[in-house]
Amino acid sequence: MKKLHSLGRMLLLGAMVVLLNGCGKAETLPEASEQEEEEKVQIGMIFDNFIMERWQRDRDVFVSTAKELGAEVNVQNANSSVQEQIELIDYFIKKKVDVIVIVPIDSEPLLESVKKAQEEGIKVISYDRLIVGAKPDLYISFDNKKVGELMGETLCEKLKAGDKVLMVCGPLTDSNVIEVQAGFEEIMNKKRIEILDVYYADEWKPEYAAAYIRENSELVHMAQGIMCGNDNLAGQAVDALAELRLAGEISVAGQDADLEACQRIVDGTQYMTVYKSIEKMADKAARAAVDMAGNTLIDCELYTLPDGKQIPYIKMEPVAVTADNMQEVIIDSGFHLKEDIFLNHPELLN
Repeated sequence: MKKLHSLGRMLLLGAMVVLLNGCGKAETLPEASEQEEEEKVQIGMIFDNFIMERWQRDRDVFVSTAKELGAEVNVQNANSSVQEQIELIDYFIKKKVDVIVIVPIDSEPLLESVKKAQEEGIKVISYDRLIVGAKPDLYISFDNKKVGELMGETLCEKLKAGDKVLMVCGPLTDSNVIEVQAGFEEIMNKKRIEILDVYYADEWKPEYAAAYIRENSELVHMAQGIMCGNDNLAGQAVDALAELRLAGEISVAGQDADLEACQRIVDGTQYMTVYKSIEKMADKAARAAVDMAGNTLIDCELYTLPDGKQIPYIKMEPVAVTADNMQEVIIDSGFHLKEDIFLNHPELLN
């Protein structure tokens, strides 16, 4: 009986060892997975809104590139609310992300939160628009003064000295608006084109552009051209011009190369837009974010802030687009499909 009892004890001990070994393996697997998760670069991305067609493209390319590089991106939409952007920055600080990428709505209200993030060791990228008053770790945008110059130069193909234009810009809280305006006005002065009035559409709301055109029909009838801060504003301006039976009679400029803007160019109701390779910028921004999270130096130039200080800057080059180079710039690059651009003019597809 003692032998049997000893044998039973040995079998029981052996079974416990097997069970313990099995439990040990089951417990270590999740730990390894959690550790691997923690090692991934964590990026918080805050957009202004997704009403504008281009922000959706920026988001998709940025997220795709970051994932390819092994990073995780938490995308948040502020729905055009500055307060929500502040709360989202604080949210990402609490989550201890490595990098925060921001498309700022208004700079000044964000300064305290941006500074707090940087004090916590989080890198901050100012995307497309500069956070004025802050010193972001990277600013990536298009050459906005050049955008204004291209709008002016291309619009002048339809204008002559002594003609008059109106400017329907975005809000002054967006630093890009100031740079675009400076570039455009420089060309107007050089070409001796008179600027009748400058209007700033609050929060980039396109309906404000339409309201301005309707409420200032007398000025509109005096103008040969209208510069619009982006293609959303241009679209509403064209609709209002149509009500005044002036669509196609007044040359309209915009920027972003939205699909509807390209369609209007084919229709003849908008003269030009500015193409900005959003895919390239979003891709570069994602790569820079991952590198910065690992404290790797990135290839960039310097941008001089209003106070004279300089910050790392990646500058992208814009391209003017009219009906003449639509194929080469927009269609051949794959930015929009030809059949979509010529949707209202299938006879021009051949």
